[in-house]
Amino acid sequence: MTNDKSSTKPTHAVYHVRGKDKGYWTRIGAAWLHEDNKGLNLALDLIPANSNGRIVIRIATEKQADAGGAQ
Repeated sequence: MTNDKSSTKPTHAVYHVRGKDKGYWTRIGAAWLHEDNKGLNLALDLIPANSNGRIVIRIATEKQADAGGAQ
């Protein structure tokens, strides 16, 4: 099995998180592990213009992968 994004589901979800504590999570893309597991390929649907947040990459769960939902 390859980790080519055209043939498999994403291994990670990419979010922009604003605010403190739990904050506001917006899913902005997906990521796939490289075959050697030493890096990621990112596919971003949008790039936040707001610099008051952070980018978070989390392992995708079945629920996130199917629904595209935030954590």
